[in-house]
Amino acid sequence: MSLEQLFSLCGSLSMIGWLGLALAPRWHVTRDWAAPVIAPVIIGAVYVWLMMNNFPSAPEGAGFDSLAGVALLFSVPELLLAGWIHYLAFDLFVGAWEVKDAQQAGIHHLAVIPCLFATLMFGPGGLVLYWIIKLTYRVIHQMRASEA
Repeated sequence: MSLEQLFSLCGSLSMIGWLGLALAPRWHVTRDWAAPVIAPVIIGAVYVWLMMNNFPSAPEGAGFDSLAGVALLFSVPELLLAGWIHYLAFDLFVGAWEVKDAQQAGIHHLAVIPCLFATLMFGPGGLVLYWIIKLTYRVIHQMRASEA
């Protein structure tokens, strides 16, 4: 399988998970399997395979200890793809956690959808947005409880 095919396959798996989280968040297949397990595990397996087969042949000086070292790692197309797949798997896992946590906290799903989009596009920024929304819901709930 070519790198382009792996890129497309992993991107498609990720999108299936994201669509499920956005459109069918309470469906047990989405909530319990597609987003939090199947897509990250399959995508994660591709990541591990790419890293194991290509990291040892990285250029001299490549590594995680400096920006220049990371840039050298990403100069290898297989390792660049591994880096991208890393984002796909972790962002989807975080999105699945956001949905599950919001359901447990009683946060309306429409409030979570912008967080999902932000997590898909901006990773940690989406998680921060979710925490802000969760905190806002908690404060509003406490204020209402104290008024009663």
